[in-house]
Amino acid sequence: MRVRVKKWSGDYGLFLLVVILLVSIWEWVVRQGFIPSFILPSPSAIWASLVENRELLLGEHLPATLKEVLIGFVISVVGGVLLGVGMHFSRPLEKILYPFLVISQTVPLIAISPIFIMWFGYSIWSKIAVTILTAFFPIVVSTYDGLKSGGSEYRELLSTMGANRWTIFQKVQVPMALPAFLSGLKLSVVYCVVGATIGEWLGASEGLGYFSRRMSGNLKADAVFAAIFLLSLLGIVLFLLISLVERQVLKNNFRN
Repeated sequence: MRVRVKKWSGDYGLFLLVVILLVSIWEWVVRQGFIPSFILPSPSAIWASLVENRELLLGEHLPATLKEVLIGFVISVVGGVLLGVGMHFSRPLEKILYPFLVISQTVPLIAISPIFIMWFGYSIWSKIAVTILTAFFPIVVSTYDGLKSGGSEYRELLSTMGANRWTIFQKVQVPMALPAFLSGLKLSVVYCVVGATIGEWLGASEGLGYFSRRMSGNLKADAVFAAIFLLSLLGIVLFLLISLVERQVLKNNFRN
């Protein structure tokens, strides 16, 4: 345990020192009046707002955003994996769907989100739809590219030994695709937070995005930054969780 703590402090100690330095400078600049607090509140004011609104933020808005993120992420993973595998096995399906996937990423979310609100109203599904639109693409591409590029030598070897396509898929392509797929998961889960926030900004009655928009209209910059802090923290935690899963999966896959 001590070795792990020492290694962690060695790897990220400099980062923590830089963060502490930047926060200290930020606090000093605002307290000295170089930047008006209604434009950039001090870290201490943001923390005070977070503590003051903790029941509202942690008890109502954070769970609402987390629910949207998790539902959108699960749907994106399931649908993205199925579509990526389907494109891998079917060349015509790839030729048809890949351009649509690329086009879906060229449409600005701020423009298409009102359409989802017209379709789904102000329910949770309008936010989930935006979340899926942002998170779906990395899953599909990482799955498809991982399956397509991995282990050509091993595939040829198994083919010469009489293995069929499904056996090659199970024994070679899936294990070789795991690093790319798990990297796509890490990107996707962060994009889910972004998508949910955008959806809440444009139309919602709860969630951290809704809270920050409401506080922005009331010119409460400290509360806006408090919500942003929680959104950033949520993204970091989810990213780290996927990273832990990635490490464990790759370790087990390497052993096998």
